[in-house]
Amino acid sequence: MKRSFIREILESIDETTISFAGGLPSEKLFPVEDIKTATMKIFDNPKVFQYGVSNGIAELREKIAARYTKEGFPTNKDNILITTGSQQGMYILAKYFESKDITIEEPSYLGAMNIFRLNHLNMKGVELENNGVNIEKFNESFKETKLAYLIPDFQNPSARTYSDEKREQIARIVSEEDGILIEDSPYSELFFDKKNTSISVKIPKNSFHLGSFSKTLVPSLRIGWIRADEKLLQSLMIIKESIDLHSCGISQYILNEYLKDEEKYEKHLQDIRDDYEKKANFFCEQLDKYLPEFKYEKPKGGMFLYGSFEGIDSFALVQKCIEQKVVYVPGNQFYIDKVPNGEIRFNYTHSTFEQIEKGIQLIKSCL
Repeated sequence: MKRSFIREILESIDETTISFAGGLPSEKLFPVEDIKTATMKIFDNPKVFQYGVSNGIAELREKIAARYTKEGFPTNKDNILITTGSQQGMYILAKYFESKDITIEEPSYLGAMNIFRLNHLNMKGVELENNGVNIEKFNESFKETKLAYLIPDFQNPSARTYSDEKREQIARIVSEEDGILIEDSPYSELFFDKKNTSISVKIPKNSFHLGSFSKTLVPSLRIGWIRADEKLLQSLMIIKESIDLHSCGISQYILNEYLKDEEKYEKHLQDIRDDYEKKANFFCEQLDKYLPEFKYEKPKGGMFLYGSFEGIDSFALVQKCIEQKVVYVPGNQFYIDKVPNGEIRFNYTHSTFEQIEKGIQLIKSCL
C-alpha cells in the first residue's frame, strides 16, 4: 500500500514552495507564550513524568467532557478516551472493526481511507452533496454495512457542512439499523457563523465522536480523543494499551493546565475563526481574479476550499505546479479508486496573503 500522497508532497518540497497541500494551521496563531507558561507550571509535579492511566489523566477528560455537556451533549470523564491525536483514534476504531464493510463519503479524508485499507475495511463510497451525503444512497449502503465514517462539519476535503435535516436523517438511519457512526469532528470549532450540533448527540449509544486539539491549539502535542458510551469505550482499551499504553503524559498535563482558563481558550478560538475567515475570503477573491474557470463553493468554516476545473486533469497539473514552486492536493486522492479528475483541495489557513495571491498566479501560469 502506498503512503499518503500529501505526506509525500510535504516531504519533497522545500521552504521556497508555496504549499496549499497540507492541512496545516497557522503558526502565527499558536498560543506560544501561554503554552510555555502552562509547561513551566506542570514541571513541579513529579506525576507528570510517571506512567499514566491508559484512558488519559482524569482532569483533562473532565474538561473535555464539560465542554460536551455545556453544548447539550451530556458527557462525563468515563465517556472520554484520550488518544495520540485523533488519527490514533481512527486507527483504534479501524482495528476494532477490522475487515468489516464501512460506508464513507466520497470524496473523503485520505488519512482515514489509508487507515481503513491498512485494517482491511471494505469501503463503500456514497456521493457527497452540497449539504451532506445523498440520503437515499447512504440508507441503502448503511443497511448493508451497519458502520459509517462521516465528517459533518467543514468536511475534509470538500469543506461542505451537513444540513440539520441531513443530520436528523442520518441519526434516524443509524438508530433504526442499530449500527455505528464514527463521527470525525476536528474542524467543528472553526466555524465562521455558528457551531452545528453533532449527529452523535442524538445517538450516544451508537456513535464514536472524534475530537482533537491539533487544529485549535498546537498539533505537535498530539492529543485527541474519542467520546463514546462507556461500554463502547471499554471495548477499545486493549487496543489502546497495545499501541502505546497511554498518550504522552506531559502533553496531557500541559493542555490540562492551559484549559483551566476557559475564557482565554474561547478568545483564542475566536481569533482563529476571524483569521481563517479573512484568508478564506481573500483566497476566493484571488481565484475569481486569476482562475475564474475554477468552480467552487465559498467555505463557511474549516481549513479547506474545494472545487474543480472542467476538462483538466488536476493530478497531471500538480506535477507542473510543483516545478513552479506551488502545490495543492488533486481531488482523485480522496476517492476510493483514485481515478484522475479536475477536482482540487486547497488549504488556505497556513499561507500568508502574499503567498495566496502569488500561488494562485503560479497555478494560472501552469494551465
